[in-house]
Amino acid sequence: MFVHRRDVQIQWGDCDPANIVYYPRYFEMFDDSTSIMFEAAGFSKQDIVHRYGLVGIPMVDTRAKFHIPSTHGDWIAIESRVEAWRRSSFDVRHNVFKGEALAIEAFETRVLVGRDPNNTDKLKSAPVPAEIIARFERG
Repeated sequence: MFVHRRDVQIQWGDCDPANIVYYPRYFEMFDDSTSIMFEAAGFSKQDIVHRYGLVGIPMVDTRAKFHIPSTHGDWIAIESRVEAWRRSSFDVRHNVFKGEALAIEAFETRVLVGRDPNNTDKLKSAPVPAEIIARFERG
């Protein structure tokens, strides 16, 4: 299974007045982590959109469990992996570590979306290409 790890330093602008990361900032980091993971696997979001005629890969469900807060200047490691593939969607898990401790467990579901061939004003889910699944399963 393909797992991507990246280190992120918490910036001043990530924090609220209590000097802890304001939770929506983590969701921006998770969104970036998914894009970076796909790029590391050889499939940038732009390539996927253009190659397969998609409009995008929106997040349709997300949640997180926060265990340990982070503050300005802290370094965290975000480990991201695709946990499940379905016809047109997939689940991503992000584990955030502060040192060796698990700080956050985050989950997102994304769907590949293209134009509906019967009505181009509407969007329709699109199947996940087999070559993408194969690359992630190889590791």
